[in-house]
Amino acid sequence: MRNDDFHELPPWDDDDEFEDEQEEGESWKPRPTTEACKAMYAQWNEVMTVLRAAVDSMPDTDEEGLYDKDHMDYLKGTIIGDAYEVAVKIKSSEVGLYTIRMENASIIRKNAQFIKISTNGFLEDGLMSEEYRRVIREEIDKFRELFKHWVSTFEKDEFEDEWGLFI
Repeated sequence: MRNDDFHELPPWDDDDEFEDEQEEGESWKPRPTTEACKAMYAQWNEVMTVLRAAVDSMPDTDEEGLYDKDHMDYLKGTIIGDAYEVAVKIKSSEVGLYTIRMENASIIRKNAQFIKISTNGFLEDGLMSEEYRRVIREEIDKFRELFKHWVSTFEKDEFEDEWGLFI
């Protein structure tokens, strides 16, 4: 984490690789999905900042000896890995295809919910403070509201989902 601005994720770059896929002359049109996506990304950065602090404060082993260092490293790595995957899926959703957005939305929801639920176990096992748990859950709840708005902006396109899930 950079100590100068306390951001866990790289800043959103409007001049990214997906920009050239927009049709010429369309840049003036409002892009509600992109704006919603940017707001979600910013909020997820808040989640990441608190989550990183919480995970960094977790012990290397628990007092009862249920979790050794390797297991604790696995738990910490899993939750942080899932959190970074959320950011990647938010950003990669801007490719614009409906099925990709829906697939990413499913992964985002699953990972965010996993992180939120994991805090219960961490608290119960004495690995995380109640304050960290509360703040993480509050930040994810804010994220969920932005997520719901983002999904409402999706427009089905002409491409078929070969697996038949997003029809």
